[in-house]
Amino acid sequence: MTAYRRNFVPGGCFFFTVNLAERKLALLTDHIEVLRKAFRETRQRHPFTIDAIVVLPDHLHAVWTLPEGDADFAMRWQLIKSTFSRGLPRNERISQSRSARGERGIWQRRYWEHTIRDDIDFARHIDYVHINPVKHGLVNRVRDWAPSSFHRHVRLGNYPDDWGGDQSDDGRDYGERG
Repeated sequence: MTAYRRNFVPGGCFFFTVNLAERKLALLTDHIEVLRKAFRETRQRHPFTIDAIVVLPDHLHAVWTLPEGDADFAMRWQLIKSTFSRGLPRNERISQSRSARGERGIWQRRYWEHTIRDDIDFARHIDYVHINPVKHGLVNRVRDWAPSSFHRHVRLGNYPDDWGGDQSDDGRDYGERG
């Protein structure tokens, strides 16, 4: 079994990618209110700042800052994932190993985590979060994707409304694998 190493930095800032187990589903956007409730309940019990977030049909990206002295992002993700899962009907495929552990088959067990190193790293990851719907071909303009903190950042003056431009005629593939 692989030994995963996490960089638990109290009060740290982290970038995350969290995926559904079945990447062809659109559970996150189809059940966005259930996901919002899971985040809200978790943040009420275990506060953290969501610096940026984008929810796509089958995965999400987020940048969080934890409270000073607190490094437990793993517990927060466990709560978000389990609260979201409990809010959905039990109709997903479940592998034998998940069934034996009493798990649902909604989320990938692991997630990607990166510790933000400095202000430049922070800015690059915030940009990455917000450009993601365009990168995946879901919209041509960042502002056209609703489940994103981009709109909050525009209101705060961090981005112009037309940030990222219009990619409808651009032809770039953003380095995605086919």
